[in-house]
Amino acid sequence: MIPPDSYELFFNDLKKRIGRARVKASLAVNKELILLYWQIGSDILQQQQEEGWGSKVVTQLAKDLKREFPDMKGFSRTNLMYMRSFAEAWPDEAIVHQLGGQIPWKHNCILLDKVKDLDARQWYIQKTVEHGWSRNVLIMQIETDLYQRQGGAITNFERTLPKPQSDLARQMLKDPYSFEFLTISDEAAERELERGLVERIRDFLLELGTGFSFVGSQYYLNIGGEDFYLDLLFYHLELRCFIIIDLKMGDFKAEYSGKMNLYVSAVDDMLRKEHDNPTIGMVLCKSKNKTIAEYALRNISTPIAVSTHKLPKKLQDSLPTPKQLEIEMDAAIQAIAEQAKKTDGDDAPKKAK
Repeated sequence: MIPPDSYELFFNDLKKRIGRARVKASLAVNKELILLYWQIGSDILQQQQEEGWGSKVVTQLAKDLKREFPDMKGFSRTNLMYMRSFAEAWPDEAIVHQLGGQIPWKHNCILLDKVKDLDARQWYIQKTVEHGWSRNVLIMQIETDLYQRQGGAITNFERTLPKPQSDLARQMLKDPYSFEFLTISDEAAERELERGLVERIRDFLLELGTGFSFVGSQYYLNIGGEDFYLDLLFYHLELRCFIIIDLKMGDFKAEYSGKMNLYVSAVDDMLRKEHDNPTIGMVLCKSKNKTIAEYALRNISTPIAVSTHKLPKKLQDSLPTPKQLEIEMDAAIQAIAEQAKKTDGDDAPKKAK
């Protein structure tokens, strides 16, 4: 009889090995397919350049390939044009192996459509591989311009955190953060913003990025006998540290850095464990003056960042203006008066002939 514990260990190890093999096989098939698409695209480009073929050859080629390989998908005219664009974007086959072959074909098509800058395209590929982004997530990250926003916050990390944590922490923060998924206007109160983020915590975590684990909102601390409440408290699994977010609906003010310094120091003393890295604080406000923010952080010894948030457009933008309301009211009153006059006429006694 096989001991249950031994069999369980054996079975779990076997599952992991089979799972890894399936992933490798899937990646190998994907690379081979994308390499084939690149080669087809390169051949089309070469023939068009050398033989002077026009775009009609792609239409003819799509028809002939479909007839020859009826069970294979991917040979439509549209997809052949993507192959041509793919080969044009990545003329070096080695780059295809290193980058384009690492993500699914549809992801590559999205990048061809939406990202023209080569460095940005490479960055999105690397992040897709790193985080396993689906097509929808990739589209969302591109449309919210994550490449430009990444690492844009003002920080004192270079001076207050050791390398490589300082570099990783700086890259992890964005500016601005996009809260377009909320249904509040930019005139909402800070508690309303906080409540909205907590209610939509999955969207909020997606916007924050990989690694954030939500600890709580209005997190209570007793400091020197006084009550304090942290707007939002997170733990970052990769940085291995607590991250405090202080939400502000207005512009950044210099005194915010002093209050955040208090919060960071207190969390370091009260919550931070021996294996944790230094706590990081982030003041997240509507806008910031770069010079004031840099001066405010210069002589503070705890790691603090200043970033901004982008809220949905004012709900009032979709409402009629006072002038429009006045016009509509006048028209409604006039319509009611005309209807009343007509009713009175209908109810009047008929004259005898």
